[in-house]
Amino acid sequence: MKTLDIINFATSALSGYKLRTSLMLLAMAIGVASVIVLTSLGEGARRYVTNQFASLGTNMLIVLPGRSETTGGPPPLTGETPRDLTLDDALSLYRSHAVRYVAPVSVGSAPVSWRQREREVPILGSTSIMLHVRHLQMSRGSFLPETDPTRAISVCVLGSTLAKELFGNITPIGEWVRIGDSRFRVIGVLASEGVSLGLDMDDLAIIPVASALSLFNTNSLFRILVEPRDYSLLTRTKKIILDTIRARHEGEDDVTVISQDAVLATFDKIFLALTMSVGGIGAISLIVAGILIMNVMLVAVSQRTAEIGLLKALGAPASQIMVLFLTETAFLALAGAFIGLLLAYLSNWLVMQAYPDFPVHAPLWALIAGVGVALVTGLLFGFIPARRAAQLDPVTSLSRR
Repeated sequence: MKTLDIINFATSALSGYKLRTSLMLLAMAIGVASVIVLTSLGEGARRYVTNQFASLGTNMLIVLPGRSETTGGPPPLTGETPRDLTLDDALSLYRSHAVRYVAPVSVGSAPVSWRQREREVPILGSTSIMLHVRHLQMSRGSFLPETDPTRAISVCVLGSTLAKELFGNITPIGEWVRIGDSRFRVIGVLASEGVSLGLDMDDLAIIPVASALSLFNTNSLFRILVEPRDYSLLTRTKKIILDTIRARHEGEDDVTVISQDAVLATFDKIFLALTMSVGGIGAISLIVAGILIMNVMLVAVSQRTAEIGLLKALGAPASQIMVLFLTETAFLALAGAFIGLLLAYLSNWLVMQAYPDFPVHAPLWALIAGVGVALVTGLLFGFIPARRAAQLDPVTSLSRR
């Protein structure tokens, strides 16, 4: 038989049993779609976290109080330190020429009120450098002024959501709000930033770090953000930070310095492993679909014994019979994979409509793997029915026994 004859035979055989063919196509399509959708979600999560970190700059160093080695847990949560990380510690880092920016950070929570409206939000204390380190954008007004970081001044910058909730359509610039027990004059409103590293930048207030330490009655900083003058100075700057803090803390190594790119690389590896894991879970459905194809094709062989017997009586060799049945399964696998691709892209589009900030993306390797595994699975599980059909005796087949 010619190649065109084989294709015509396979397509006519599939179209002759529409319900059976539809069920096998549906099973294969669901398998392919599940692989692509799951990997798309995993890849989307990886890209989302990567973008969150990348927006802060890959050459930033984060100084955390406590050594992770002392407790076996994350430094900011469980690390214990003999000394607090203070504002003076942060300012001392400016002594090195390798350091461009130093942004001390104090974090707490307090009610912010204006007239009869009040909202409990995170309060972030820092300096004017925070604008550059976090790459923040202003919607109205200005950011914290460039003044002595140790001086507490009563000014604040509001997130866009907080400003809208408190002031509505009234311009907040120049108005006085109460944060905890202190009054602050609003000098600026941030542009909408969304959620960054778990902190909603639209629903917070930023005040000078000295004011924040006074407000929360503490001398301890949450962390210090340091940006070297150049990426090539990252390792050197990290050593300078450790040496400087050690000298100030009487020789104690009681801080942890992590680089932004190291955190980014760690998350990238974690989410890549997660993506491949969920892709593997989705591939199980392809195996289930392959088993369904095998069972259905075995039934098809028993239903088409007379047809197979006629072909063998006309001189078709066993290998030709196998090729005919394997061609059917290949068509089923490819058609099911194509439908699965359409379902996957439709699902991804719906996710993107529901969550515009989540970058759902189907990696190329997942598309190739989904279609490839579908084809291999179809041929692998179609081999048994094809071999059974090829081994039928023509006389017995023609007699339908």
